[in-house]
Amino acid sequence: MQSLNSAALAQLDANVEKPAYDRSQVTPGIVHFGVGGFHRAHQAMYLDMLMNRGEALDWGIVGVGVMPGDRRMQATLAAQDHLYTLVVKHPEGAYQARVIGSIIDYLYAPDDVEKVLETLADPQIRIVSLTVTEGGYNFHHVTGEFDLDNPDVQHDLSAPQPPGTTFGLVVEALARRRERGITPFTVMSCDNIQGNGEVAHKMFVAYARARDADLGQWIDEQVPFPNSMVDRITPVTTEADIAEVRDRFDLEDRWPVVCEPFTQWVLEDRFTLGRPRFETVGVQVVDDVMPYELMKLRLLNASHQALTYFGYLAGYRYAHEVCQDPLFVDFLLDYMNLEATPTLRPVPGVDLDDYKRTLIARFANPEIKDTLARLCAESSDRIPKWLLPVIREQLAGAEKSGGAEIRRSAAIVASWARYAEGVDEQGESITVVDRLKDELMAIAGRNRREPTAFIENRQLFGDLVDEPRFRDAYLDALERLHRDGARACVEHLVGR
Repeated sequence: MQSLNSAALAQLDANVEKPAYDRSQVTPGIVHFGVGGFHRAHQAMYLDMLMNRGEALDWGIVGVGVMPGDRRMQATLAAQDHLYTLVVKHPEGAYQARVIGSIIDYLYAPDDVEKVLETLADPQIRIVSLTVTEGGYNFHHVTGEFDLDNPDVQHDLSAPQPPGTTFGLVVEALARRRERGITPFTVMSCDNIQGNGEVAHKMFVAYARARDADLGQWIDEQVPFPNSMVDRITPVTTEADIAEVRDRFDLEDRWPVVCEPFTQWVLEDRFTLGRPRFETVGVQVVDDVMPYELMKLRLLNASHQALTYFGYLAGYRYAHEVCQDPLFVDFLLDYMNLEATPTLRPVPGVDLDDYKRTLIARFANPEIKDTLARLCAESSDRIPKWLLPVIREQLAGAEKSGGAEIRRSAAIVASWARYAEGVDEQGESITVVDRLKDELMAIAGRNRREPTAFIENRQLFGDLVDEPRFRDAYLDALERLHRDGARACVEHLVGR
């Protein structure tokens, strides 16, 4: 049994691909905040592909963690010389394993803030990338403005103590580069947010202006924040996944990553100091990411929300189980065809009907075992960004055409409200995972006696409760969920 590290590469199982390049020759070019499963299955993989072609050896990744939970990743990667196994699980049962070597260091910021800042300020660093989740951008769900009242932000703005947030670290590093006459790096968001680069730009500039108006203006004018669309289903690594790598490949990896075969990255080409030649390994480098981004957020991400609460309440626990049930497939396709697709722009080079069929097949991959619990988590960050824009655009469209559909989208919101009650249809407790868990569960507890209580939360839903078409559709679905159950509610929605 080989423990994964640099010395073990020569002895790896022949079925495990390994870096074809000399990792000692890789130098840093990217600092990445939020090294988790998705980053390691996506951006780090694309760089590893380039390095295997003999390119981009000056674009090695230095990971940075700022959250308490990041310490485990730092310790795991350090013990493995920053190597890890990426396992692609094909639906027919084939497992494809490769060791990724593009991450060359990982810094846990609370241990040495100054080292993180000086790494970011180093001229070698030309890109700072982010997968900090939807909640990591610290903006108000309704107004879209940066939350200056966040205690962590307030701490960072109160000099002279060292910064602890991603905002504080990145802005301080940019200030140092400005003082030293070093061209600023590009900030590249890889999170599932509409206009992720534009959102990152707005949030970092707002933080910088609160710290120093001139610095904020300089960042606004000089630092590019390209938009991107990223896509690969990457479930949480389980103990079973670790055991599978051990048993199949005779390899001890403390934290492998598992993912589906499909991967996509669409990237806006705006960088101050160059970038790796991502387009040579399948990345779509374009002038306008927005059509691709809307397609993904409103078809894939919102469809995940469409299947997850209804599926969980109906007794399923994995996404593939839901998407092997013809009733739920019909519901998903109706949502995509009748409600999401009308809100999309033309997507160059994409057959939307084929894309939607591919989504269903991806969701139904039995090897991925993506849990509904994972997809149900942090709904207060996801629903407002992925689903509510569909409802609002359809309502606006209905004013013009009189016929835009919202019944399914409203029902998805109702299924979230029902799930947030914290008890399933068998009377078993549901573990709700959300930064607003206590508040949401308290409101959802009033669903039966105050049916509009959940959508009266204007911090999440704005004025949607005042829209009769949405309110009526939501109330009808919530009543059916309580009276008849999730499956019967879905049957009604698809006309069975």
